[in-house]
Amino acid sequence: MEKWKVHLELAAAVISGILISAAYTLEVLEINTFSVVTYILAFLIGGYAKAVYGLKKTLEDRRPNVELLMILAAIGASIIGYWTEGAILIFIFSLSGALETYTMNKNQKELSALMKIQPEEAWLLVNGTTSRVAVSSLASGDNLVVKPGERMPADGKLVKGHTVVDESAISGESNPVSKNSGDDVFASTVNLSSTITMEMTTPNAETLVQKIIDLVQTAHNEKPPSQQFVERFEGRYVIVVLLVFSLMLFLPHYVIGWDWNTTFYRAILLLVVASPCALVASIMPATLAAISNAAKNGVIIKGGVHLEVLSTIRAIALDKTGTLTRGRPQVTDFVLRKGTDRTALMAKIAGLESQSNHPLAKAVTKFIEAEGIAPLQDLQITDVPGNGLKSTIDGEEILIGKPAFVKIQEAEAFQDGLLARLADDGKTVIFVRDGEGIAAAIALKDTVRDNTRTSIREMQSFGIYCIMLTGDNQQTAKAIAGESGVDAYIGSCMPGDKVKEIKKLLEQYGYVAMIGDGINDAPALATASTGIAMGEGTDAALETADIILMKNDLSRITYSIKLARKMERIIKQNIFFSISIIVLLLILNFTQTITIPIGVIGHEGSTILVILNGLRMLNKNL
Repeated sequence: MEKWKVHLELAAAVISGILISAAYTLEVLEINTFSVVTYILAFLIGGYAKAVYGLKKTLEDRRPNVELLMILAAIGASIIGYWTEGAILIFIFSLSGALETYTMNKNQKELSALMKIQPEEAWLLVNGTTSRVAVSSLASGDNLVVKPGERMPADGKLVKGHTVVDESAISGESNPVSKNSGDDVFASTVNLSSTITMEMTTPNAETLVQKIIDLVQTAHNEKPPSQQFVERFEGRYVIVVLLVFSLMLFLPHYVIGWDWNTTFYRAILLLVVASPCALVASIMPATLAAISNAAKNGVIIKGGVHLEVLSTIRAIALDKTGTLTRGRPQVTDFVLRKGTDRTALMAKIAGLESQSNHPLAKAVTKFIEAEGIAPLQDLQITDVPGNGLKSTIDGEEILIGKPAFVKIQEAEAFQDGLLARLADDGKTVIFVRDGEGIAAAIALKDTVRDNTRTSIREMQSFGIYCIMLTGDNQQTAKAIAGESGVDAYIGSCMPGDKVKEIKKLLEQYGYVAMIGDGINDAPALATASTGIAMGEGTDAALETADIILMKNDLSRITYSIKLARKMERIIKQNIFFSISIIVLLLILNFTQTITIPIGVIGHEGSTILVILNGLRMLNKNL
């Protein structure tokens, strides 16, 4: 529908232009009756849409608007015999209107593209047989078959097969992602390599891509404060212009001595050049273009207000786990007692750890299996909550867990104080004890993301103070802070403590962003000037945040800040330019230097220029 609206508006403008040319030709040939009729047709065809919209908005808002000024100017010009000038005003005004509609449609392009990539049908697997069904008929728990080249019909988990998936539609990341059994898959992403079976886990209305569509749609409908101010200003400004116009109809004749024709002509021209069309168009096109640009690059911004605030941010608080770090522990050191059979001991360790769901146990099992060592099977284990695991293998008791669980004195003495050295690096250390004593020490750490340090350094180059807020102990916090390069850190931070720290930063810096991913981060995200959530975070964090990074990539933060600051620069350029043009044209009007056609070109030309300048926000290169 909107596409046809652009075409109709453009067609009306073109037909109006053709009729103006025909009417002018008839006027030159002194066929005046047909000339006037043709001009009237040009007025009606070119100005109908704007006239209806202007009158409707005037009645709804109970205040005059820009469209009303243009209608009055065109009618006034024709009344005093300047048919050509009035018709040209209508023509350029309708042309700029078509361009503005085109701009709004272009800003909806990413949203439309997302809606189009949602599959409408899927292969439902029931008792080994597949059938083609509508996606809308699916329910959580259904098993679906997805063939190479097809899009995932729903959010779910891969239950059979291995493949590579293109997730660029939701994350903005161009590199395909490898998927194995148990991994999450998302609706509308593309299965690239082989046929898989997935289990649907999320209702259609709650898929990740649908959430993105809803968020972008809401953001497009939400006006930033600057736009709201301009729209409030527009109503009062138009009233002032109409009052000045009323005075201009007779005052210059008596005060300055202009003849009546000149007085009316200049009063009509005042309506044209004083209209704030360019000022009104200075903000929203640029804002919508910026939101669309961000969505295309995997950043969901919930409204223009959040972009405006982001451009002013002077401090950023970052959570550690899942934000600065990967959020998953990895084995960094595996130290064995001298003379110990590495393969045999690792098989025993994996046999115990593989039966636990603890994140550390999973990390250890993954590390051992990556070395090609198979876990011992059918072991009987005892889980000692808060301490570790134990089992008896071939009559020998094996313990895996905290230093205190395996005798803390022996753990501290192992390998000449290895525990203290590893702990200083912010690592968690677990020990393995057999019948002979401490057999091995395993150090794990939630490692810093690859681009964390680069992103932090770039934010600091913007003049932004970066501080890490984490619930981890001071030792771990210090180590991660050193690796990531933040300006400061605060450890042992409970959710309430994070809120207090955000409030302190707000007092000191004015505008503060908070980046996090967990439920414990939600209060701080809500307190900060701008809350930013990592895309793989909890629902609470995603719902509370103002900005969402669909791919857990801190470089998207720096991209967003650049985008916000560029948008602010463009908006300021547009406002300064539009006001300058209005002032210049008003001066030239009072000095009788310009005519209505020149005034129309200056006024409508400036409107088109600020819209085109706003469209620069669609450019990925910032």
